[in-house]
Amino acid sequence: MHLGIFAKTFSRGTLTETLDAVVNHGLNWVQFNMVCVGLDSMPDEIDSSVVHYIKTQMESRDINIAAVSGTFNMIDPDEKKRTDGLRRLRELAGNCRDFGVEVITLCTGSRDPVDKWRWHPDNDSKAAWKDLVHSMEVALCIADEYDVVLAIEPEVTNVISSPIKARQLLDEMKSSYLKVVIDGSNIFSSGALERMHEVLDKAFEYIHDDIVIAHAKDLTRDGEAGNVAAGQGLLDYDHYIELLIRYGFDGPIILHGLEESQVTESIAFMRDKLDISAGFDM
Repeated sequence: MHLGIFAKTFSRGTLTETLDAVVNHGLNWVQFNMVCVGLDSMPDEIDSSVVHYIKTQMESRDINIAAVSGTFNMIDPDEKKRTDGLRRLRELAGNCRDFGVEVITLCTGSRDPVDKWRWHPDNDSKAAWKDLVHSMEVALCIADEYDVVLAIEPEVTNVISSPIKARQLLDEMKSSYLKVVIDGSNIFSSGALERMHEVLDKAFEYIHDDIVIAHAKDLTRDGEAGNVAAGQGLLDYDHYIELLIRYGFDGPIILHGLEESQVTESIAFMRDKLDISAGFDM
């Protein structure tokens, strides 16, 4: 496994300063976001000079990009917003290979009209699932065209609220371009925290073959748990990492949900936990 971090954790004026901060913390993997070059996360247009800039700055520091954020609300109640999100996804996907990215992370979304990460009761409706399938079909055509992988993340507040729903979507789509981001802190529905090992075990049973990225943050409660720095909450990291090892995951594990002031401590925590894994890449 390779330890990395959300690049936007480091709020800097330029990409060079952001990447220098990554390197200064002893990391060489990031999950990238286009805000790091002064654009929207999902830009309307990406100039080729920006793509070249990202690539050269990454290469000069030997930094690998685990994925780039392509999050928009795939079941937004406003169809025009879904269409616009897919158009922007095409723009992002069309440039990914040119700056060394093979994976785009998605947000399956919520019926909430304001916040795509806020739970809405209509997320469980047949209409929401139908809209998700339609959005995903279009997205996967884009992925196939540009040879990039799309990674969904089970989150209790989204339409893909659990690993079993992720499995359902994977099985329905039947695409090699659709994979999963696992975040052990995002899969505990209300009342499930007391069954932590059972919930984590079942999650890996359903989706272990399709995990391309693992996220590392923490939680202080179940349900809409928010973000807490890894090592500062209730997640049993020994068990979480043991499951990653058991199922042969050897990809990037990415820190997020933390302030810059917490980075050093969380890196030390994760390195201590990951040292139990043979082949861990510092």
